[in-house]
Amino acid sequence: MELTLYQVNAFASSPFQGKPSVVIPLENWLPDVLLQQIAQENNVVETAYFVNNEDDFHLRWFTPEAEVDVCSHATLASAHVVFTEVGHGSDSVVFDTRLGRLKVERNGERFRMEFRATPPKASTASEELIQAVGAKPREILESHDVVFVYDDAKEVAALRPDMDALTRLAPSALIATAPGYDCDFVSRTFAPALGTPEDAVTESSHCTLVPYWAETLGKKEFLARQISKRHGEIWCSLEGDRVRLEGEAVLYLRGELILGTD
Repeated sequence: MELTLYQVNAFASSPFQGKPSVVIPLENWLPDVLLQQIAQENNVVETAYFVNNEDDFHLRWFTPEAEVDVCSHATLASAHVVFTEVGHGSDSVVFDTRLGRLKVERNGERFRMEFRATPPKASTASEELIQAVGAKPREILESHDVVFVYDDAKEVAALRPDMDALTRLAPSALIATAPGYDCDFVSRTFAPALGTPEDAVTESSHCTLVPYWAETLGKKEFLARQISKRHGEIWCSLEGDRVRLEGEAVLYLRGELILGTD
């Protein structure tokens, strides 16, 4: 049996940027054990599989370890494959998932998704956590994750956190952010306790950052950059209690997966 495999970098405009995932279209669902083995062999953060259901697409995501309920960047990557490789004729696609229906709209070269905003509130942090991150922020906030706000993008770029200490002190993710020079704001996301020392691009963090920067900057539309080693660009907007995230995607690899079974 042979399957077509695509590796797509989401929130990227060129190769070697953004967040990679593997997307595999299927005619019918394969056994879950096999889907998990393929994801483990691919050894990327997420492997997405979809099956065409005529009016929409049934979508599932697997890490190398387990199936997950939702994955935003692999959804964007799957939409890129649906539009550019499968030949989907509409300007939007709906994915049926375990958590409900996810809609992705095509906007020129970009793909748009919408999520619930998670505004942060003022908070505090221990001196030990501040030392683990490496620089004292001007402001500390918290939503699902802790947010450290700095005055300057260079401060965020210069951070070299102690990952062992962060693993002990930050059970979720820690987001560092600041105003940008050639964009509205920058960020980095560290989550060593969740198995990701630094995330390449983090969609969920922008659901927290967009409401904060909307209030701080007095605007509702932004160009954000996640200044990880791979970098990523996200066009963001705040619409009531919803955050719209748009990003480009780049096809890095197209190949055939040969399973060696009938």
